[in-house]
Amino acid sequence: MSVHTYTMADIISPITPSRLFQALSIDNHNFANNLSKFVKSIELVHGDSTTVGCIKQVNLPDGSPVKYVKNRVDEIDFDKHYVKYTSFEGDVLGDALECVIYENKFEASGSGCHFTMVGHYYTKGNAVIKEEEITEGRESIKQLFKAVDEFLLANPELYA
Repeated sequence: MSVHTYTMADIISPITPSRLFQALSIDNHNFANNLSKFVKSIELVHGDSTTVGCIKQVNLPDGSPVKYVKNRVDEIDFDKHYVKYTSFEGDVLGDALECVIYENKFEASGSGCHFTMVGHYYTKGNAVIKEEEITEGRESIKQLFKAVDEFLLANPELYA
């Protein structure tokens, strides 16, 4: 097994860190209803979304090349708007990955937010991660963020 680390997202958003953190990390199981192009649903499998050890299953839309992924929250810091979680089950891991550990940081930037997502990919055996898969992942994250920004800008009372 080896570990490959990539910066998956480095995004500036007009939305404040606290609103994005709530929408994308804490209340994402409810907020996902607004993002049907990207997520079919998010189910709480274990615990609640505010505690370490919480497990959520992210179900992807019909027609997506992958059906689901299960994520476990490993660390959460509400004051710093930081969450670390492990994607540990689901067809999104394929044959090459044991798991992926993500670190998401939402930091103030002007009147908005600087979002950083770092992914630590743990491969099985000598498996190789294709650069095109990382590039596709980055593009998906950018598209998701654009949709989140648009929705939160249109609904300023949400997570205010």
